[in-house]
Amino acid sequence: MSNFKSIFKVVIDYVIITLGLLCYTGGWVIFVIPNKMVGGGVSGIGAVIQYATNGAIPVSWTFFVINIVLLLIALKVLGKGFGAKTVYAIIVASLFFDILPKVLPQDFIQDIAIDNGKFLCTLLGGALSGLGIGLTFSKGGSTGGTDIIALMVNKYRSISPGKVIMFLDIFIVGSSVFLPSEKSFGLRIADIMYGYILVFVVGYVVDLYMAGSKQSMQAFIFSKKSTEIADLISNELHRGVTVLDGQGWYTKAHEKVLLVVIRKTESAMLLSLIRQVDRDAFISIGSVMGVYGQGFDKIKDNKQKK
Repeated sequence: MSNFKSIFKVVIDYVIITLGLLCYTGGWVIFVIPNKMVGGGVSGIGAVIQYATNGAIPVSWTFFVINIVLLLIALKVLGKGFGAKTVYAIIVASLFFDILPKVLPQDFIQDIAIDNGKFLCTLLGGALSGLGIGLTFSKGGSTGGTDIIALMVNKYRSISPGKVIMFLDIFIVGSSVFLPSEKSFGLRIADIMYGYILVFVVGYVVDLYMAGSKQSMQAFIFSKKSTEIADLISNELHRGVTVLDGQGWYTKAHEKVLLVVIRKTESAMLLSLIRQVDRDAFISIGSVMGVYGQGFDKIKDNKQKK
């Protein structure tokens, strides 16, 4: 049974990573590239090269080659488990970049993207790409490029991946002003400004998604069946339970109070377990800013190691 659960978890991880990659590449293929806009990361570099070569070198080729080089560097830093998922992500994303432009009807892209203007496409493309990156990050993968650099930095420094991506992409988008182009200088500056908006939206959505998926809750449980509830939480939810001594001021009765810290996504399961044992239990649940320790986040040293 344990082997089946492990296999099932791995399969679910890869399904979510694939969905994230579809969202990420879809944001570029539908909203960004058809408008000839500049974006950040390896995808942005690939888009610039595609524009400069009139499509002779597509984004999929540039994306694949540069990411393989970055991946070889990251393998030693982030481990083989990261490498396996990221190799998969790079190959699948490269395929999506190649396949989606061929299967998506041009009329669909014209109606949903080009006809709605560059500003709206910047917002929609950035949001969809950021969601894709967040989904991929949440399962230990990466969409490659600056994402790999962001995860390497985040491993040793308490700097959010979204901010690292944003800073790197600001530099990449800004440097595109020096690339040869037939556009006037004013139009090139306008495209760069759209690129900066795109970078901001992507970084914001990544951080928003990651913060939501890691948000923790603290629950106080008051019940006459505290022992049974504590056993159930420990065995089924696999979370630690702290037992506190309490006294009701009105009744003067002594009772045990359970303190449990869980992820927000586990709150429904917690309430279901408590309801199985004691439907009259009194429960107080609140959000906490951060939880560090076993089963949650690790405290990272911001100081440079010597």
